[in-house]
Amino acid sequence: MTLKFGVIALARTTFDMEFAEETKNKAFAALDAASIATVGPRTLSCDTEQAKTALAEINAQGDIDLLLIVQITFTDASMTIEMARQSDVPVAIWGVPEPRIGGRLRLNAYCGINLAAHALGKAGINYRWLFSSPDAADIKDELIRLAASSSGSQVSSEQCEYRANDTADRVVEKLGRARVSVIGEHPAGFDTCEFDANELHDLTGVSVNQVKLGDAFEKARSAPIARANAHRAEAAKSLAGLDDVDQKQLDRSFRLLCALEDIVDENKADSIAVRCWPETFVDYGCAACGPMAMMNQAGVPSACEADVYGSVTTLILQELANEPVWMADLVDVDASDDTAVLWHCGLAPLSMCDPEVQAEATIHTNRKMPLLHQFPLKPGRVTLARLSQAKNEKKLMIAGAEVLRAPMAFTGTSGVIRFDKGVAEVCATIMGEGLEHHFSLAYGDHLDSLRQVANRLHLPVLQIA
Repeated sequence: MTLKFGVIALARTTFDMEFAEETKNKAFAALDAASIATVGPRTLSCDTEQAKTALAEINAQGDIDLLLIVQITFTDASMTIEMARQSDVPVAIWGVPEPRIGGRLRLNAYCGINLAAHALGKAGINYRWLFSSPDAADIKDELIRLAASSSGSQVSSEQCEYRANDTADRVVEKLGRARVSVIGEHPAGFDTCEFDANELHDLTGVSVNQVKLGDAFEKARSAPIARANAHRAEAAKSLAGLDDVDQKQLDRSFRLLCALEDIVDENKADSIAVRCWPETFVDYGCAACGPMAMMNQAGVPSACEADVYGSVTTLILQELANEPVWMADLVDVDASDDTAVLWHCGLAPLSMCDPEVQAEATIHTNRKMPLLHQFPLKPGRVTLARLSQAKNEKKLMIAGAEVLRAPMAFTGTSGVIRFDKGVAEVCATIMGEGLEHHFSLAYGDHLDSLRQVANRLHLPVLQIA
């Protein structure tokens, strides 16, 4: 019996659309080679209206066995959620990898299905998933499996027993008086960044205050030129290439750094969460990544996309590690060499730079504006964590890994890592559990202390590696 899939291919035009078109064609060719009949347009849906039109065409053509949403590039989860809610058949998401060739993230599809899985899980919608190249040797079997597989994860959270741990006691005491300033609202379709300030306070003791994004921009515009220039002079001691980027936009970045410092001082904030796009680019005129990286280096954990839970997680790790921390996306997994890539546009603190590499100033790969940090992470033992709300259940995700010395996987700040468990198993847990797409990272092994922090916060622990 021939399988029939309704197929919608999603993309965002800020990514490499020529490569996206080529990859989309390969995905449909793989479906054809697997003898799976497809309905729906074989074009990229780049906005909600196009996705709605595609779904209407699918619904008009009769019964299907599966609604397959192909994540050609990263998109937020809003289109996926809307299509899944309108479907009365099983839903699957398929993300396609891209080569680690040291250039821009041209597709960033893994992060897209990560975001989609979390949103579907929170909405109580069952889903199936696949992360595989259309050229993979087993792609026919994998695509057919989507029609028969069930969703979910075999990993369960655990309640950790209490043990005396002075470090965990200190961290929990710190949280009880900590403040987070969230600047702007999280982007639409980023369910991973949703938060309830009262729930967070009840859970951790952390207080949240809201700052309007426009107010932050006004503070930046009025920052004294001498203060911005002092930040530039300090950055020039460590970053190559400051003279090679647009100087007006660079000045705005350093002025934005001044504004972030002022917000922290005025609100007595211990960490910040910033809506870093698109408004910092289109309304103000620079990238927020470099300024936030500098805040990280100064001991103020900074989370992009207004991710408050991510900001609190980085604060926890900073207290454990007593050194700067970083929040990143997991953007690639490769079972063939058992590695994964952590990446963000340019947010990592300079102390994480591989000492064999010169850190560089660069521009955002999609928006073409400075200031970003660019370097690979230094090798060493790391701990990953996430204060998670996956599937509407509070938990603390933890993992151990090793950063490998490797060439830059993608532009910006990135690190090739090997988890303590096999990467295929880790990926299956992340996708099955619908975990958030942001992971906080600190150097050193802090797993035992994190378990004790979770015990004191009455949180179950999900150890994925």
